[in-house]
Amino acid sequence: MNINFYKYHGAGNDFILIDNRKNFFDKNIITVERICNRRLGVGADGLILLENDDNYAFRMVYYNSDGKESTMCGNGGRCIVAFAKKLNIIKDKTRFIAIDGEHKAVIDDDFNVNLQMQNVEKIEVHNFDFVLDTGSPHYVKIVEDFSEDFVEKAKTIRNSKQFVKNGINVSFIKITNDNIKIRTFERGVENETLACGTACVASALILMKQKNISKVFLNAKGGNLEVSAIKSENGFKNIWLFGPTKFVFMGKISL
Repeated sequence: MNINFYKYHGAGNDFILIDNRKNFFDKNIITVERICNRRLGVGADGLILLENDDNYAFRMVYYNSDGKESTMCGNGGRCIVAFAKKLNIIKDKTRFIAIDGEHKAVIDDDFNVNLQMQNVEKIEVHNFDFVLDTGSPHYVKIVEDFSEDFVEKAKTIRNSKQFVKNGINVSFIKITNDNIKIRTFERGVENETLACGTACVASALILMKQKNISKVFLNAKGGNLEVSAIKSENGFKNIWLFGPTKFVFMGKISL
């Protein structure tokens, strides 16, 4: 069976997108993992299906590169909005549904996407670091600078007794004024990615809480992102993740 696929990235966080409105895609771990494999398949951090939904413009179904369906992906959410526009499903605004609920988005003519994320009610302190859920679970550590063994240190946290069962994304961040330089190790990919949208949101909210600001600029390995939010009684609401998306290429793959 030959299927069409589209490759996108958001600040270097890359995804395979498939139009599954006719519900033909075989949803199993082996298929997804094979397509995402960077040596034996197309290669990507994750695979995203665009599907029909009776109440929304579309449904987003996201898989990590390990083949398992996962929680919300911020950059993936921004890329599927760009994909929906390419398919003429939407114009400049949309509402879609994902595993964590409804999302709103705005896209401009340059395919920059501003994506509304879910409210965050709790930021936990964990051994002077931070744990919070921004659609996916995150562990954030503030550092003075990035060490060469970042991946090994992040992997140790991800596989620690507290987090090994469900997994957690691990970010180290360096703060300069209202800006953050960030590196992220993603569960499901089990390696560092060039950017992670939900990690950028998590890191930005920590800085917003510390400095009482409403917008943060982030520099990831693959590009720059922005996060804005409004403080609520216990956490943050009206959270938006903004940044570029890029259509890379399309092709066919035989399954």
